[in-house]
Amino acid sequence: QVQLAESGGGLVQPGGSLRLSCKASGNIFPYNFMGWYRQAPGKERELVARMSSVANRINYTDSVQGRFTISRDKTKSTVYLQMNSLKPEDTAVYYCNLEVPRFGRDYWGQGTQVTVSS
Repeated sequence: QVQLAESGGGLVQPGGSLRLSCKASGNIFPYNFMGWYRQAPGKERELVARMSSVANRINYTDSVQGRFTISRDKTKSTVYLQMNSLKPEDTAVYYCNLEVPRFGRDYWGQGTQVTVSS
């Protein structure tokens, strides 16, 4: 079993910054993707960014390119999302995700609220 523990999030003014963290624990297959999805009220959940455990392959959704940066620690068990130049449209619940393509499995965190408002 895999557990994901998120931290960060909160209320920030437009143009501000926040950092999200997510630590994975349990039986983690070495090759995986860790990343962040978000879901705004009335909208579907969407990929924000994800990063592979091998070769550091990174994907960003277009709307956050150049503003958000995803990274992982040396153990590959923690993923970070540095969010800069935040906009009101970034307001959403952000979910940490760990994907294991080999077994077709996805694991999710409980979600953390990010609110961008003046």
